[in-house]
Amino acid sequence: MALARIGMVNFINTAPLYEVWQETVHRPDWQVVEAVPATLNTMLHEAKLDLGFISSHEYGAHASAYKILAELSISASGPVGSVLLLSRYAPEELSGKSVLLSSQSATSASLVKIILEEFLRVVPCYATGSLTAGLAAPEPPDACLAIGDEALRFARSGDFPVVLDLAELWQQHTGLPFVFAVWAVREGFCRSAPATVAAIHQELLRCLHQGQTDLMAISRRVAPRIPMDADACYHYLSGLEYDLDDKKQRALALFFEYLINRGEVLTTPLPLKIC
Repeated sequence: MALARIGMVNFINTAPLYEVWQETVHRPDWQVVEAVPATLNTMLHEAKLDLGFISSHEYGAHASAYKILAELSISASGPVGSVLLLSRYAPEELSGKSVLLSSQSATSASLVKIILEEFLRVVPCYATGSLTAGLAAPEPPDACLAIGDEALRFARSGDFPVVLDLAELWQQHTGLPFVFAVWAVREGFCRSAPATVAAIHQELLRCLHQGQTDLMAISRRVAPRIPMDADACYHYLSGLEYDLDDKKQRALALFFEYLINRGEVLTTPLPLKIC
């Protein structure tokens, strides 16, 4: 089989899959790179990876270069708990106020804009950067996007009176789940190493199934990284979904429509290319 370079998001939202992978998959020819979503997006686009978790926005921006592995995503049908807009004001009062967007995820940054501008008709002043640095600035932002493990930490800090779960708001306004990330494979790698892609796909599905079966044990193991207690971690991970059913594919299509209409994606990424 071919050498494969695999990108894995280094947040605990991948723990049900990745913890099992680390324990049970011992393939030196399958090289895993851990990074935040934005880094993995860039690496896959620049052919420094062959496949991996990438943001939905990245797939929409470069769909012609990728195929998607079936039955795999990071999604939520309601509150997700780790993609949050933390605000000092009610969302309807954010027009003209400063909103700091995380540089770690283009998908979440676009979701903030869609929710505020398209759903709530609010137009704030955006900046992009580090949440930690932004909050330490002499004039901290009025609201900020927090994602992943950082969101789990800041949501418990009590520093912001308003905590908005973006997946929940999307679901309330569209009736659909939100898909934050997909497993994408470079088209060229699909063609040159189909057996390797198929083998990795099966291992990912196996690991996910085992991880969901052993979710409490995994929660106990990864909760100290935040830190949070094991029950809270279990509740958080139980709210995440990792499939890519028809409803989630419709949700992706709607998200892409918004990106196209807003000029963030220049060509339609539909139909989804699933392998």
